[in-house]
Amino acid sequence: MFKININSIIFIFKNLKKTFFSNLFNTIITFLIILFISTAFFYTFAWLIFKANWEVVLSNLPLYAFGSFPPDEQWRPATWIISLLILSIFTLCGPEWKWLRKNLLKAWVGTIPLGIYLLYGGFGLSPIMSRHWGGLTLTILLTVCSSLLSLPFGILLALCRQSSLPLIQKLSSIYIDVMRAIPLIAVLFFGQLLIPLFLPLGIEIDRVWRAVFAFTLFVSAYIAEDIRGGLQSIPNTQVEAANSLGLNQYQVIQFILIPQALRIALPALTNQSIGLFQNTSLMAILGLVELLGVGRSILANPKFIGQYIEVYVWLACVYWIVCTIMAVLARHLEQRMTINKANF
Repeated sequence: MFKININSIIFIFKNLKKTFFSNLFNTIITFLIILFISTAFFYTFAWLIFKANWEVVLSNLPLYAFGSFPPDEQWRPATWIISLLILSIFTLCGPEWKWLRKNLLKAWVGTIPLGIYLLYGGFGLSPIMSRHWGGLTLTILLTVCSSLLSLPFGILLALCRQSSLPLIQKLSSIYIDVMRAIPLIAVLFFGQLLIPLFLPLGIEIDRVWRAVFAFTLFVSAYIAEDIRGGLQSIPNTQVEAANSLGLNQYQVIQFILIPQALRIALPALTNQSIGLFQNTSLMAILGLVELLGVGRSILANPKFIGQYIEVYVWLACVYWIVCTIMAVLARHLEQRMTINKANF
């Protein structure tokens, strides 16, 4: 075993020498790149440890996490976020308990009403208005609710665009093309400013749900195209075989087309989810104090004026951590779906 490891190391060094030090020009370029990366890393590390003032982050951690949620009630959003982390750990670790494996999807879906209940209150909890929501809690809520609503809507749009009925096909195609041609910020402005004008007097929709509605309208058009790409990759022979077995059109869609299309489109759907999480930062322009909005409000405090780099480095790290968790979960799900397909 030791001999094999030595040979492997020698083989790696030979490949590195052949790739990066094959001639004088490659050697100079390689050393210059190494010098640049080392210098940048050294100065970045020195700034992070010795020069940066992280009081702007440490003294405002509850604000970053929960916004202006009442301090004595912050255990409610904290409980919700911890439940999401626990579910992520259970999902990634691949629990051996069959009952837990079967109910993981229900548990993930159940986190949405749990989060709404904990944030809104009622039924034993004191009600909290949505204007007090903010920070990472609001960002995750917008992402989860918009994703949950846009996925079935996107699947429906993809099926309608594949429909043999000309009117349904044209309407869905027009909707998808129009939504993909409009900037997201315009859709968000529509959701926040124009929707209340179309509502009857005395009826008002909370601005959080107006944002969820706008995100759903926008993201579902992109999801529809991802699902349509998955549907087009399924051979027609599978549909013909299902028809020969006596399955009706609804059963073909439910048991053959949708599961395979979701598995094929899963990497693209992951990109949509990550993009949706990042795009929630646009709500800071429209008055919702999500994660980026909290950072901007802190920088408006005279005590922390000028500490832009610390705030935005911290926000970048938070966004990177959450997006990485989402990507790892999606990759794990993709592997599980591939294994299940192979076993089938």
